Amino acid sequence: MSSPLAAMLRALAVTMALLVAGQASAHEGHDHGAPPPPISKTIAPRGEAVSEAFELVAIPRDGTLQLYLDRFTTGEPIIGATLEVDTPEGPKTARPTAARSYELPAPWLSKPGHYDVLVTVTAGDTVDVLPISLTIPNPGAVPVAAAPVGAAQAVSDTVRAAVPVVTHSIQERLARQDPVLLTVAAGSFLLGLLMMLALRGRRRVPAIAVLAVTATLLLSASAFAHGGEDHDEKPVQGAALIQPSQPGGATTDLAQRLPDGSVFVPKPTQRLLELRTAMTAAGTFQRSVGLPGRVIPNPNASGVVQSSVGGRLSPPPSGQFPRLGSPVKKGDVLAYVTQPVQRVDVSDMRQRQGELDQQITIVQRRVERFSKLVTSGVVSQVQLDEAQAELQGLKDRRAALDKLRNEPEPLIAPVSGVVAEAAAVAGQMANAGQMVFQIVDPTNLWVEGLSFDALTAGQRATARLPDGRTFNLTYQGSGLADRNQALPVQFAIDGDASGLRVGQFLTVLASTDSQLSGLALPRSAVVRTSNGQDVVYEHTTAERYEARQVRIEPLDGSRVLIAAGIDAGKRVVVQGAELLDQVR
Repeated sequence: MSSPLAAMLRALAVTMALLVAGQASAHEGHDHGAPPPPISKTIAPRGEAVSEAFELVAIPRDGTLQLYLDRFTTGEPIIGATLEVDTPEGPKTARPTAARSYELPAPWLSKPGHYDVLVTVTAGDTVDVLPISLTIPNPGAVPVAAAPVGAAQAVSDTVRAAVPVVTHSIQERLARQDPVLLTVAAGSFLLGLLMMLALRGRRRVPAIAVLAVTATLLLSASAFAHGGEDHDEKPVQGAALIQPSQPGGATTDLAQRLPDGSVFVPKPTQRLLELRTAMTAAGTFQRSVGLPGRVIPNPNASGVVQSSVGGRLSPPPSGQFPRLGSPVKKGDVLAYVTQPVQRVDVSDMRQRQGELDQQITIVQRRVERFSKLVTSGVVSQVQLDEAQAELQGLKDRRAALDKLRNEPEPLIAPVSGVVAEAAAVAGQMANAGQMVFQIVDPTNLWVEGLSFDALTAGQRATARLPDGRTFNLTYQGSGLADRNQALPVQFAIDGDASGLRVGQFLTVLASTDSQLSGLALPRSAVVRTSNGQDVVYEHTTAERYEARQVRIEPLDGSRVLIAAGIDAGKRVVVQGAELLDQVR
């Protein structure tokens, strides 16, 4: 190959290398495919320490050191303790605040750096020493920029690194028909034409032509590499890093759900939500079965008021029927039932009354005559007494006939209690055997459940209402006849039964003879998520909670059995778990 042609080829290689290098250097420091870094809420610097008895969190804020002391097992704030802090300025005692925390003036925390302090806690008879490490970041710290590419790096490595960037830029500019790209294409075509002429004609191509084409391509490459970019904006320094918040900066310190799914809850928010925890412990418990049940009146402390004969209802002597919920005593008259008399019966009664009136008149005259003759001895005293007795009997029969016709039947309360049901209206016709009033003793109620398993006497049971209230039950007996393919089982409510009403539905949790192993937790510790999964929140660190999916079994009215999902010896939120689940 002739020396002019070889020189031209070498010039072309150098030109292409410069073009690619220009592309790579122009895009150095720009990531066109990476998304912008996410914006995160800032959290103030803090330190924490735990022991078997205490949990301590220290937060520097506005020249003071805020100290939050809680029970390690329950998470309950400790009030009235003594906190002695070993600071760089010497030992000092923190003072309590109204927010159930402690504070200590700490001007030395205004300087960035790392501080190790010792806090001696005295709460009652318990004394403990807790070390805490605090790191105050430097507000002027700037992350170190990446070193530039060395001059001795091979051209092949530069080309290999720049090819994806160039390809992506060309695709974008072809889509919008960039004029710069057209210029580069025209220059490349002209360079190729000159090379073809040089090879065919074996003639020296003027140096000015090669220099012109090279200059055109270099300028076009520079414009192509920087086209559409704003070089006035500030360079990005550490874009993938999130600077920690500064002591004097704006910190949110709000409860928030972290990207890994855990929940960050600062100590002030924990006090606001009244979060409480309990330590899980394994045990063996009797298996419980849930029965549908309802509240029924105690048959020995309740009663119904019915009419024995059909008739018309009328108010009692007080003039008003007893209203619902009003207390009544045994023997009180609640209403009257006046029996209607048919026309045929009225005619017979009137005829009988006439006959009795006639007999009464005759006997009355006989008694008067015997009374006059008994003094003279014509009539004996015995005859006079018999006539008087006969007269009195006729009068009694006459009075009973009038009473049967006019006197209504009183409806009397059979037991003491309150009126649970009333169906009395003045003038209403009541049929024979119709219930007019139901009287129940609200302090003596039973619960009836339907069981598909045979329950033995002596087994304990618990009733649970939809609002979470529970009642202890005492087994009374079960039936032998099926009711809806189940056996009715009756229990007596122990203790105060206020607030219950007859017919109210509830769930009966009755223990069986079989046993289960697991962790017993209050029902308030289990939260059902939107996808139907049961979870509990484990207190992993002082201000961090993590959700654990669990499998539960019914245990009693106030507790559930955790069969799987969490181990023993973990701190689990038992109060405020529903509020914790709402944190986003």
